[in-house]
Amino acid sequence: MFITDDNKKTFKAIIILNEMINGTHKFRTVDNGDDSILEPLFIELLSKGYVQTTGINYEPTAKGQDVFNIFMKRYTEYLKVYDIFSFVDLEKGEFAFSRYFDFDSDDAWADFTNDERFDDLRIAVALFKKIDPAEIVFMSFINETRFDTASAGWQMDLVSDNLWKEIEDICATAIKPQEVGEDAMVDMIGQGSELMIKLLEEEKNQQQDDQNNNNGTETIVEEETVEYYEPYYDPYYVSPVWLLPLFLW
Repeated sequence: MFITDDNKKTFKAIIILNEMINGTHKFRTVDNGDDSILEPLFIELLSKGYVQTTGINYEPTAKGQDVFNIFMKRYTEYLKVYDIFSFVDLEKGEFAFSRYFDFDSDDAWADFTNDERFDDLRIAVALFKKIDPAEIVFMSFINETRFDTASAGWQMDLVSDNLWKEIEDICATAIKPQEVGEDAMVDMIGQGSELMIKLLEEEKNQQQDDQNNNNGTETIVEEETVEYYEPYYDPYYVSPVWLLPLFLW
């Protein structure tokens, strides 16, 4: 089994904390309507010190905010480091992201990546680096807006088994490192990391060009981004942020 009960509680808590911190939804302690189905999780979050009550509302504590910040650092790394392995032509050793800047629209990019020659190696890379594959799939679901807290009945979707079973099935059926072979995994991760750095450098250059062409108005250029990710040239490298605990159930 790839997704555990603790996984499920952690992922549900992340969605709730995100809504508390970045959304507009107020989770009430009384007369809470559709949120009532989430009450057992709120009770546990309250007992562990991740949320508190303020008047009639639940609010994140500093401890809850810290956990959410750790997750968001991981999520940022997922988008930079792991998503690049989502479309890989294993026969040719080619990455779809090597042509990312060739497309002018999301639709054109989607048409290109839908080619059946591309395999998804994200789970294989996560397992190779000893990272929880269920968390990687959960992050992909977030990126695909599968957890839409603006839709009616999202609370029921969160507590039902459907999404979690889907995550489990994806983990179970995904390509595994042993199917690729250690030498091939090292080679593919090395290629992916080099491509990632190249794309980050191109992104940085584009930001710099935008700043230079912005009539003197300042824009934010992430000066340290490329340097931060350079340790990933080592195929076995895992950032310390992935080793920090999230929730302690």
